[in-house]
Amino acid sequence: MEEFSTPVGNLIGELSRLPGIGRKSAQRLALHIIRMPKEETDKLSQAIVDARANVKYCKVCCSLSDGDECAICADPRRDHSTIMVVEEDRDKAAYERTRQFNGVYHVLQGVISPLSGVSPNELRIKELLDRLKDDTVKEVIVATNPTVEGETTAMYLSKLIKPLGIKVSRIANGVPVGGDLEYVDEVTLTRALEGRTLL
Repeated sequence: MEEFSTPVGNLIGELSRLPGIGRKSAQRLALHIIRMPKEETDKLSQAIVDARANVKYCKVCCSLSDGDECAICADPRRDHSTIMVVEEDRDKAAYERTRQFNGVYHVLQGVISPLSGVSPNELRIKELLDRLKDDTVKEVIVATNPTVEGETTAMYLSKLIKPLGIKVSRIANGVPVGGDLEYVDEVTLTRALEGRTLL
């Protein structure tokens, strides 16, 4: 006999497919959603539908945006000569919270990971190289996570960018090895940015 009715079981199944959500967490979320007033569940489901329908990738930096260009790329007050390369949008958000970086970003939408079947061709590396074709960019800061995959991606990017005569730097240690930038506090991120080294 099933623990839950089919609709509840289906909701639990779909929620458990989300990253970081195991079966027990999915069950807890599903039961919470079912207990919510109908107006709230309608707002939640509409927010999901709207986000999926209206969010796209910025044509410049490949971050999530509701327009052709994200607000940072469209801002003339930002330093467009310095690009910080991050893995995901959440890493970009972490650096924005520090309010210490005034350049622009490039979001790879992942890292090179042969064990997971992710090759350089599946990342937004071509778009990054296209941005470096004019003389605007003077420095690329590689701010991938300090994991094996992040370091591999950083070295790969360095080998592609250095021959273009553009300064390539890496955020300093201080960010814990194996950690995610999303969870690092603003002070540590600021120090890592200030102490970056050339690759």
